[in-house]
Amino acid sequence: MSIDQAGFTKNDLAKYPFLKETARHLSPLDLQIEDLTNSDMHQILDRAMERVTLAITNLTVRPLIGTQGRYVIKDLQKEITSFPVAIMLVSATGNSLIKKRYALAEAKQATNELFLESKELLLKIAFDFGWKIAIAPSDSGSEFDLNFSDFLQNASHLHDAKWKLVNSKLFEGKVYLNKRDVVRLLQEEIKRRIEKRLNTVAIDQYPPEISEIAEKLKTLAAENIGQNETDFPKIVVQEAFPPCINALYTAASKNHHLPHMGRFALTSFLVNIGMSAESVTELFKSFSDYNERLTRYQVEHIAGERGSGTKYTCPQCSILQTHNVCKNRDTFCERIYHPLKYYKLKSELTFQSQPEKPEESPTSNT
Repeated sequence: MSIDQAGFTKNDLAKYPFLKETARHLSPLDLQIEDLTNSDMHQILDRAMERVTLAITNLTVRPLIGTQGRYVIKDLQKEITSFPVAIMLVSATGNSLIKKRYALAEAKQATNELFLESKELLLKIAFDFGWKIAIAPSDSGSEFDLNFSDFLQNASHLHDAKWKLVNSKLFEGKVYLNKRDVVRLLQEEIKRRIEKRLNTVAIDQYPPEISEIAEKLKTLAAENIGQNETDFPKIVVQEAFPPCINALYTAASKNHHLPHMGRFALTSFLVNIGMSAESVTELFKSFSDYNERLTRYQVEHIAGERGSGTKYTCPQCSILQTHNVCKNRDTFCERIYHPLKYYKLKSELTFQSQPEKPEESPTSNT
């Protein structure tokens, strides 16, 4: 039997519940949101709450127990079923930060497990994501070879220089990697799949008990996660803009043409630091190709006010560099990998000395 034809065991599904086969395994249950409050779901709901609570407080989804610091799964079915229930609980919070935190916690937990798995199981999980990957020839000096497009899709989110394609071992469209690197790239795939699932849950109304749990989770997040990259000053501080964003903002203010990536980067940056969609729309009003209805829709979509409700994050520095949007790098840029991180740190240094400015425009004199 070839590797890609072999199924996963129930133990595999308990450790890696994000796999496609998990949905097929749970399909006969026909789990509905209303079922979560039934008495026979009590233990599963408790485990789901534990998953989310641990994700918020410790960025993990399993308690560390035993002499080896490993969590022993005693009830495989409960562990498997608690995952989609946890997805429902996180979605019920409607909190994008909790969603990202939970997806990352699940991905990190899976990473810890994957390091201990055989190459064959690692390949099966990679196949679940559609990767074109194989065990590398023995004389290659590497453990795996991965199609370069699969590599790029996931490595583009990592800012360390080792993940740049030019620094990788590439031959005939394949990137040669060791096990640790493959696991790290899988972490990105896992996180993205869970985030997508969290953002596509379609439930019109949650039972009161679930809404109550969701409120408690939001309170827990506010108490434990603390300051993060999205906690910005209440007013906009243009002096704290990273050079690339400042260049884009200046160009937009002077009606200069901006490439698609430039417009997206500027818009997503501004809405994430607190500017209203209406104010950002005004910024593009004097452009020659301005269409009020279309521009407003696009800005509101990026701001999470339309469509799925997902607020888009400004691309990180490596992506902006790839699209030639990164301009005028300064010494502060050398230790920053994301424009929002730059703004947060720089605004903390300059905010106290800034005169109060209206939210509508960083340079407004009104």
